[in-house]
Amino acid sequence: MKQINVMLADDHALFRAGLRALLNDMRNVDVVAEVENGLDLIRVAREKKPDITIVDITMPELNGLDALPKLKAAVPETSVIMLSMHANEQYVMQTLKSGASGYMVKTAATTELESAVRAVSRGETFLSPAISRSVIDSCLGRNKVQPRTRQLLTPRQREILQLIAEGNTSKQIAAILSLSFKTVETHRAQLMDRLDIHDVAGLVRCAMRLGLIAPDR
Repeated sequence: MKQINVMLADDHALFRAGLRALLNDMRNVDVVAEVENGLDLIRVAREKKPDITIVDITMPELNGLDALPKLKAAVPETSVIMLSMHANEQYVMQTLKSGASGYMVKTAATTELESAVRAVSRGETFLSPAISRSVIDSCLGRNKVQPRTRQLLTPRQREILQLIAEGNTSKQIAAILSLSFKTVETHRAQLMDRLDIHDVAGLVRCAMRLGLIAPDR
């Protein structure tokens, strides 16, 4: 059986440790890297080129949904299994359309993890059984409706919205994304205008609704 190299991306160290222990107990599976935010995910994946990357949807700096297209562009050979606390139709549709090979809920039985890894390594798609039939049908294209709010924003604006919601100033965002302060301020003004939200508290609530940050952040 071919060796399967796996990379983990989740901002909770204890959860990552549990995943790592389960994966390392599997035959011919090795965890080769771990990261805790979406920006490091892209950088480290380029270096390690893992066979499978397990990505949490809610991560700081760049969430899993917006990191996924960048990850697939940087390392197209890696198969991605997305993790979420919820079997949310919006998330499942977005991840599969963006190139993910699997979607698991964090409440899944531990045996599901090996099933997901083996299925994805064979080139198959894995979805947690907890995901309803209607969600699966939507992901397969029978329901073309997408959340309008998310479509209003560009990927860069979503990045900046997430960083604002995480408490970063425009100066800090400029440093994180290697942009000028003026560029960040322009994106900030544009996303406020598109969303018709003009205070930070409102932006935080919007980021939560879009799944860019967890409700407990």
